[in-house]
Amino acid sequence: MRVVDIGPDPSLAYRPNLETNATKEKKDYRNFETGSLIERVFSTYKLMHTNQTVAFVKQKHAEWSGCSHTRMGMMDAVMSLDQLVDESDPDVDFPNSFHAFQTAEGIRQAHPDKDWFHLVGLIHDVGKMLALWEEPQWAVVGDTFPVGCKFQKSIVFRDNTFTENPDDKNPKYNTEYGIYKPNCELSNVFMSWGHDEYLYRVLKFNSCSIPEEGLYMIRFHSFYPWHSHGDYMHLCSDRDLHMLPWVQEFNKFDLYTKTTDLPDVNELKPYYQTLIDKYCPGKLKW
Repeated sequence: MRVVDIGPDPSLAYRPNLETNATKEKKDYRNFETGSLIERVFSTYKLMHTNQTVAFVKQKHAEWSGCSHTRMGMMDAVMSLDQLVDESDPDVDFPNSFHAFQTAEGIRQAHPDKDWFHLVGLIHDVGKMLALWEEPQWAVVGDTFPVGCKFQKSIVFRDNTFTENPDDKNPKYNTEYGIYKPNCELSNVFMSWGHDEYLYRVLKFNSCSIPEEGLYMIRFHSFYPWHSHGDYMHLCSDRDLHMLPWVQEFNKFDLYTKTTDLPDVNELKPYYQTLIDKYCPGKLKW
């Protein structure tokens, strides 16, 4: 099995400390000011915020949207996450697939009647497969944000990581609306490239039948400036605002279900395979 070290994943690094999770409060999650990983995480975002431009995002859309890299079933894709090793996180010494099942099971307990929501919990991070094709980790993980308009203050490390991004100095791109119209809808906005957008495009390309609410969760779960800070509302349509509570509901399980209480993956697999067979069956194109 090929093991790929994609370096620190900013979307995971400041989730619960697994040794003290029982007493850690929600206000202590996603701490981007202190901690043993802060220098590495800052470096990740510095690279991301320097290189994620309109031109770069369009290039990645052209490169990946055709889904011509491989064919694989969704369960195999979920388990492939075990090949992604984050050696910078001293609190996580179990495979990434456990987080997928933990998230899914948390959702299943709270929303037993929404099987598509359970599946979204399982597959939401599968787009990190990009790292298996040697995409740099700053183009795979971490918080996402729109390109082509002003970078808002709520973006992590906004004040000191965009200094070398050419779009930040381009009058075409650095105004409040940039290249977009008011309330143009997020589906018409270029988001920074990463695992969210990639998995969304794979699901659409393969005509998977996950409801729109689930597709919004997958596409925008890392868009923290929007769903957690209320920025970029001037680009949102009524549909975006209708979907926002669904994304926020998903985020609770993505962020707070990671504990040392590890699920029995082999026991859970048959149930989730039935959901895969229902919503995204067969071998998918990636």
